Amino acid sequence: MIQAKNIHKYYGNLQVLKGVDIHIKKGEIVSIVGASGAGKTTLLQILGTLDKASSKEDFELSINNANINALKDRALAKFRNEHIGFIFQFHQLLPEFSAIENVCLPAFIKGTKKAEAEQRAKELLDFLGLTDRYHHKPNELSGGEQQRVAVARALINNPGLIFADEPSGNLDSESAENLHNLFFKLRDEYGQTFVIVTHNSDLANMADRKLTMVDGKIVD
Repeated sequence: MIQAKNIHKYYGNLQVLKGVDIHIKKGEIVSIVGASGAGKTTLLQILGTLDKASSKEDFELSINNANINALKDRALAKFRNEHIGFIFQFHQLLPEFSAIENVCLPAFIKGTKKAEAEQRAKELLDFLGLTDRYHHKPNELSGGEQQRVAVARALINNPGLIFADEPSGNLDSESAENLHNLFFKLRDEYGQTFVIVTHNSDLANMADRKLTMVDGKIVD
């Protein structure tokens, strides 16, 4: 699913990533752990095509057999919309829109017809236990419910790959546990690949593989 080689990232004179190589198989749930500042989020953003490596020399990134380096900006945005979902610590829901409207947004960007997008959104919200929350706005939802809406939004276009950055970092312990179990249920139900940056040791240890980052490198 993901093949990446020799990822470097600089911010001015500060080198954040120091030649990272990573291979993730289809259907795997992989956690990435490490101290703050180790480069975890930067790596996730580059793998997720939200940011670019500093040097293209010998840098390779392939996702689902697509050569990401060969894609121009518009093609890259289209690829990201259709093949990748994102879940963040702070759910990033738009406050003026209802749950179902937030979930539908990536589908509308893709060009999916409204009726089809709304039907898919309802299926996902039902699956996530949010049948009674279709028309609630984010400020009318609990933290766990907001994060589940964000999960539904990440899944609306049926992406093969989900990136999650501290997805349970803003949740209470019960909601965090429910979210962690949900990732595995989704993998079993839909076959997604998950790459999860987390400080939560329970989630990290549940993963199929746990990768540790130290000073811009993966050490195991």
